[in-house]
Amino acid sequence: MYDRANTYTARLVDTTVFKAYDIRGRTDNGQITPGLYEAIGRQMVRVLGFTEVAVGRDCRDSSPALFKGLTDGIRAAGGNVIDLGEVPTDAVYFYSGSRNIPGAMITASHNPAGYNGLKICRAGAGPVGIESGLAEVRDAVVEARDMEPVELGALSEEDIVDDYVAHLFSIVDPESISDLRIAVDAGNGMAGVALERVFAQLTASLHGIYLDPDGTFPNHPADPLVEENLRDLQDVMRKGEFELGVAFDGDADRAFFLDDQLKPLPGSTVTSLIARAILVDQPGASVVHNLIVSKAVPEIVTELGGEPIRTRVGHSFIKQVMAESGAVFGGEHSGHYYFKENFRADSGMLAMLYLLRVLSRDGRPLSQVRQDVERYASSGEINFRVADTESAMAAVAAGVTDGRIDHLDGLTVELGSGWFNLRPSNTEPLLRLNAEGSSKDDVDSLVSLVRDVLEERR
Repeated sequence: MYDRANTYTARLVDTTVFKAYDIRGRTDNGQITPGLYEAIGRQMVRVLGFTEVAVGRDCRDSSPALFKGLTDGIRAAGGNVIDLGEVPTDAVYFYSGSRNIPGAMITASHNPAGYNGLKICRAGAGPVGIESGLAEVRDAVVEARDMEPVELGALSEEDIVDDYVAHLFSIVDPESISDLRIAVDAGNGMAGVALERVFAQLTASLHGIYLDPDGTFPNHPADPLVEENLRDLQDVMRKGEFELGVAFDGDADRAFFLDDQLKPLPGSTVTSLIARAILVDQPGASVVHNLIVSKAVPEIVTELGGEPIRTRVGHSFIKQVMAESGAVFGGEHSGHYYFKENFRADSGMLAMLYLLRVLSRDGRPLSQVRQDVERYASSGEINFRVADTESAMAAVAAGVTDGRIDHLDGLTVELGSGWFNLRPSNTEPLLRLNAEGSSKDDVDSLVSLVRDVLEERR
């Protein structure tokens, strides 16, 4: 265990690691350390009231020491720990939801090997974000609050992967998926722990690359949002005939897809396709979407008799709104897809299975199916590095004279036949721009409007 000399004080805590909906930072510069995690573990018990926590971790070199720090802290405060080992993040959510106990996942998701982080959920996989308990944990860690000595909590281990796979197939029937040919890049992340067990129950065939978990990510960063990181998967697909390509991020809570022509699918397209499939089976249901997906998403939900619900970006916000509304599904532009039957948690594996079911039922190539739901031109996400995000957004808003503005999350402007959203990054000094319009010219005009204002401020 870590003794009191190693617990953190206000002078030593870098509070910037406490993000809007998780903890994230570097392990090579003192931001993220076992001592910090020991302090966080204590406050998870003291502040959040956790008496038992199921803890998983990814394969990063720093994860074992952080696991020891976190679980030492939980146990020192009297909490019991269930060690789930190296698993996908959504396996931790499954365990938390099915056993109704809190969970924690040590991971930095898609970030490079020198980073790590922590995702925390309450019993039932309920999110813990900065507005739902994480700020209180941060403040208690900063103030080095402690509690009276208690009896050391217990530590046990459990292998949950088979149960996790069974849970996936309790939601998507394996018999509903035909003998498709699928290429999958696990990115040396946590998807590789379960992929072969998933495909063992399908008639669909798996051609996998980089399935072995390796926290140094020797082949490419586990961030499929970066187009360069999809090249190996595209090379594999060029050499064979595949109906679908799938790329997972480092902790496998997100999946990204390539169609049969090797073209990536935006998150809005996947959200629309899955929402459409679910609403066929559950007519009239609600679907949550964040405010920067394509406006085709709420249009399609409405056309199918469902209720679209617009919300902020981020898993803790999506899950909260799903719980409040009873929504059956939620989708984000960034590749996070949330399912009511999965305790409202995001799952890259479930998104993959749903998309396989869509293709199996439709019979057409994905390059044709996607055309049903892709109605508008989009900019994709464009990043601008700025000194002060708030003043930069205010300057852009001041430059809009005839648009409709809202501030649900950053700055959203509806202007003419298009719209754009400008919001601060959760992890970097950046503004992220997403724009959509009826044509490429509409989108280019919106991007130019924002770029011109931001460049004047440099």
